Amino acid sequence: MKSAISTWVQELQSQLVAWRRDFHMYPETGWAEFRTASLVARELSQLGYDIKLGREVLSEQSRQGVPDTEELDKAWERARKEGAPREFLEPMKGGFTGVVGILEGISPGPTVALRFDMDANRLNESTFKDHRPYREGFASRHPGATHACGHDGHVAIGLGAAHILARLVPNLSGRVLLVFQPAEEDVGGAKAMVAADVLTGCKYFLSGHLGFGNSSLGEIGCGQEKFLATTKLDAVFTGKPAHAGMNPDAGKNALLAAALAALSIHAIPRHQGGADRVNVGYLVAGSGRNVVPERAVLELEIRGETTEVNQDMEERVRAALLGAAQIQQVGCQIDVVGSAPTAQSSPALIGQVRQMAQDQPWFKEFVTEARFSGSEDVAYMMRAVQDQGGQAAYIVFGTPVGTGHHTSEFDFDEEVLGQAATIYSTLTAELMAKGKVL
Repeated sequence: MKSAISTWVQELQSQLVAWRRDFHMYPETGWAEFRTASLVARELSQLGYDIKLGREVLSEQSRQGVPDTEELDKAWERARKEGAPREFLEPMKGGFTGVVGILEGISPGPTVALRFDMDANRLNESTFKDHRPYREGFASRHPGATHACGHDGHVAIGLGAAHILARLVPNLSGRVLLVFQPAEEDVGGAKAMVAADVLTGCKYFLSGHLGFGNSSLGEIGCGQEKFLATTKLDAVFTGKPAHAGMNPDAGKNALLAAALAALSIHAIPRHQGGADRVNVGYLVAGSGRNVVPERAVLELEIRGETTEVNQDMEERVRAALLGAAQIQQVGCQIDVVGSAPTAQSSPALIGQVRQMAQDQPWFKEFVTEARFSGSEDVAYMMRAVQDQGGQAAYIVFGTPVGTGHHTSEFDFDEEVLGQAATIYSTLTAELMAKGKVL
């Protein structure tokens, strides 16, 4: 079976690249992945998967950081014009862009779920001639959005695994769930899929990332390190406008409140309970040089080594926001637009990943100590499976990543697409062989 999978992946490699480049050209940000998700649904349907999508796989009340209706409607219409199949596009209106493909084996056995995130970053892609996507003609066609974290590759890998597993049905006992998740970048999508009971009864859960701290092709990472817990906040300061020259004392300055809050947040002492991060990544305020600014919008994130550290840091950040507002006598509305807990891979499944990787001819090194300090809302899914007695593993597939994740010149070696599809498919088949239990 391993030999067959290797052969099939080699046959699929050019298609994996084609999928990746297509998704790269048409990036869609969180909750607006209409074209991406509908194309995924069509491909899975054609392979014989039972398809669930839209509100079937997303709890409306648990979604976080959803754009306004106008933005979503524009993105939906753009996807329609760019070739999204209408039969799958229609149920996604309103930002319900999750897709789950279900494949039944020939006999009862465990449920194995594979998760792939689909959203792009809010970032303009590089137009430098040395940037390969631009040079070779598959750079982003959507201003303000680009796949700068590899999720275009994740979707392609998921479709590759879908093809291989469909061929393996006569050898599978149990059920495969292919979970294509929206809105990972602002950690808003996984929680909503868990709340929709997508993973109920799941015994094994696998997900991963391209080049997340591992920069060499053939390097596989999967260990005991935890993701950092995180909270994403938006703060809107509301003051009172006034003529800046004639009567500045009549105004209430929202810009100064936001600026003071930003400085105060970055001055919060480091936490003794573990690693922490704070970052104000966006601040927009005011309407003109001669008007006391009446409104300011600040977007920030908090991360903590543990959920408790993250919660404590969030309390301090909220105090800084409200304190700055009080000093300037302005209002402050704080909204949570994304969050994720900590999570770590299950030891037994880590061993299975290691063995599977070492059996591959292209394998070079297995890394058990992650070299990153990131957060991932996949943690909701991992914990949901582990809390019901199952096992979960997060796999990092090594590849060079250009100037790094979340930068305008991000790119990766497309050879990694076949490597990842091989690991996912082979490991899933192994876990489902005669209902195997680790």
